[in-house]
Parts: sequence; C-alpha cells; structure tokens
Amino acid sequence: MEIVTYVLSGALQHRDSMGNGEVLRPGEFQRMTAGTGITHSEFNPSSTEPVHLYQIWLLPERRGLEPSYEQQRFAESERRNRLQLVASRDGQDGSLRIHQDVRIYLSVVEAGQAVRAVLAAGRYAWLQVLRGGVSLSGVLLGTSDGAAVSEERELTIEAEGAAEVMLFDLG
Repeated sequence: MEIVTYVLSGALQHRDSMGNGEVLRPGEFQRMTAGTGITHSEFNPSSTEPVHLYQIWLLPERRGLEPSYEQQRFAESERRNRLQLVASRDGQDGSLRIHQDVRIYLSVVEAGQAVRAVLAAGRYAWLQVLRGGVSLSGVLLGTSDGAAVSEERELTIEAEGAAEVMLFDLG
C-alpha cells in the first residue's frame, strides 16, 4: 500500500521497523510505502489533546516495492487560495513521491475565493472537504463530504466560508 497521512489538529506519533520515529503535526504530510513489508504503529502521543487526521490508502502501481517513508511540512502560505501539490508520482515541486498515477493537492480557500483545477482528458478527480464548506461547480459540500468527478476538464471550487480541501487527480 501507499499510505498518505495528513494531520489537521493534534499530533500523531509514527514508529516503524525501518527505524523511523517521527511526530506528525498539523501542516505535515507523511507517505509510507508498505512495499514488501513493514511493521509500524501510529498513536496519539497526548493524553489530553485529540488528534484529527486523514489517512489515504492507495494501491501501488506495482508489487514488490521496497518499503520507504517520507515526512514533510508544506507551508500554508503556498496553498492559500491555490492548489499546492503535496504528493505525486515524480515528486514534482518538492512533493512527496508516491508510487501511483495520482497527484494530491491541498488548498486553504478563503471565504468567497475560488480555486480551479484543470484535468487532462481521461483523468478523474476526488474532492475531499477537510474543513468548512465549498461549492464544486455549483454543488454544495460541507466538512467531511467527498465528491467523485469524471468526464470534466475543469473544476471550480469556491469557498462558502473559510475552507480546506484535498483534491486527487487520478489516472
């Protein structure tokens, strides 16, 4: 599996059999390739503060990959009212490298602002609303809502109030 984790609030402790031991905090992404096998644990290191996270599991493009791990902070200023690439097959623009034909974007959209995404022919999208409310090409979505998109070339994501979204551009 390709496992991508993003913490919205709180903290998540990660430990694995490759010797990695990190704390993932808001604004940080983690990518782990389970590959040929890895043992790992994830837990909330705080006894008082809850953790809120999204974890995405994707099938890798091929079997037999070596296990690997990356963790990176992405500045919120780079995604305010624009889509910031946070994971991709080729690691473009400093994004995490994921072994699948997917590009994952993150955006914090201010009230009344919009971001646009252009999809190449034959590609699909999934929009996940992490916080707030948005209109996706006229369809209202709220916190934790998701939308599958096919046969569209351009998406307009407009914030109804302050919002945070994750967009998956899928092959």
